[in-house]
Amino acid sequence: MIETSQVINTCLLAGRIMIENGSEMSRAEDTMKRIATNSGISTLKIFATITGIIISIPNSTNSQVEEIERRAIDLEKVSAVNTYSRRYAEKEITLEEFYQKLSTLDEATPFFPFWLQVLGAALVSGPLMTAFSGNMVDLGITTLTGAFGFIIFYFINRILNIKYISEFVASIVIGIVAVLAVRWGVGHSVDDIIIGSVMPLVPGVPLTNAVRDILNGHLVSGPARGVEALLSACAIGFGIAFVFRFL
Repeated sequence: MIETSQVINTCLLAGRIMIENGSEMSRAEDTMKRIATNSGISTLKIFATITGIIISIPNSTNSQVEEIERRAIDLEKVSAVNTYSRRYAEKEITLEEFYQKLSTLDEATPFFPFWLQVLGAALVSGPLMTAFSGNMVDLGITTLTGAFGFIIFYFINRILNIKYISEFVASIVIGIVAVLAVRWGVGHSVDDIIIGSVMPLVPGVPLTNAVRDILNGHLVSGPARGVEALLSACAIGFGIAFVFRFL
């Protein structure tokens, strides 16, 4: 017979990994409830926010809290948790194996290597700028500026680990490069270059999750995520405004 404490620990770990890496609340809660149901516990009670998870079982003394200290975007980890959950539901793995796989996943490094992330940022910047403005002339410089801005964002995040500072500094660098590129004749439209280059920094997933959480009735997590996305957008905007003010 599976111990309830083991079920709760597995549910908490799965939920924390999903919320930390960009899952909406409804998906994380559904996954935790499915794990409990497949373990023979159909009465699991969950209270989840973006800063913590509380799980309890009625008529039982087992109740635990899991703190969520960081939030990032790594949908590969979210997908992996769902995959392990389906394998557990189909009895391909035991609960102990499920928990071990989650522990390994929790400590895993990002799935995509750094160079591929930079390449992705570059491919997002240039084509989106062209799609928005129809400007083909600045495609190359926007692609390079977007990649360079993402590199700055990535390393500041790793060194300082202070939220919003990385977006602010990266947007300043993007603005400076865009202005200098136009002044030196390499680019033609400062606005178009900046619009495309900041796209890898825009908090699209948090904003989408905020709307989905609100629509699903999560009136604590939804607005909190919305404010978080708004602050990121403000950091980007302030960085660009700083460049326009002094250059």
